[in-house]
Amino acid sequence: MKRILYIVLGGIAILAVFCLMGWLFRNSAAYTTSEKPVIYLYPEQEQEVSVRLDYDGKLTCAYPAYDDGWNVTAAPDGTLTDESGKEYNYLYWEGETDQEYDFSEGFCVAGEDTAKFLENALDRLGLTRREANEFIVYWLPRMEQNEYNLISFQSEVYTDHARLSIQPEPDTVIRVFMAYKPLDHYQEIPEQSLSTPERSGFTVVEWGGSES
Repeated sequence: MKRILYIVLGGIAILAVFCLMGWLFRNSAAYTTSEKPVIYLYPEQEQEVSVRLDYDGKLTCAYPAYDDGWNVTAAPDGTLTDESGKEYNYLYWEGETDQEYDFSEGFCVAGEDTAKFLENALDRLGLTRREANEFIVYWLPRMEQNEYNLISFQSEVYTDHARLSIQPEPDTVIRVFMAYKPLDHYQEIPEQSLSTPERSGFTVVEWGGSES
């Protein structure tokens, strides 16, 4: 009788483990991560700037700390200074969301060609050489080892779910968010048109990405 009881209890325990693993897998798969969006501020003259992020998801990290927003003194060269006198190159955040990204248009790029592709694409999207360099240094190690990468730069699908409110209001806003999928084979996809507004006046630039 005890042996039967042990067998039954063992079976229940094994079933519970599998159910837990399935729950964890489903819930982890339901979320994508907005990785390292960074925000640069380039006012025409040194001034106080307030930045608020309305994100349809959960913030998992921010630096400097996001305390109901960021309040910094921004210089024309992009240097940011907080109330305690600490300097930053940009505002950084990451988060988790259940938002699905749009791959109806984009590019299928061989892993070994990723650096060259990003240099060209980011220039067309309006990033400076410094901004593009920081983007590529972050993403290239994760992408160049793949056989192919399916890449699509998101527009409203991203900006409508990660809304920025900036005071004083900037004259130019450039937001570059790359979603990509690692592939083991080439995939046809309609080519995406890339363009960006010309920088003028107080300019705000953001870049980030997500692996789908």
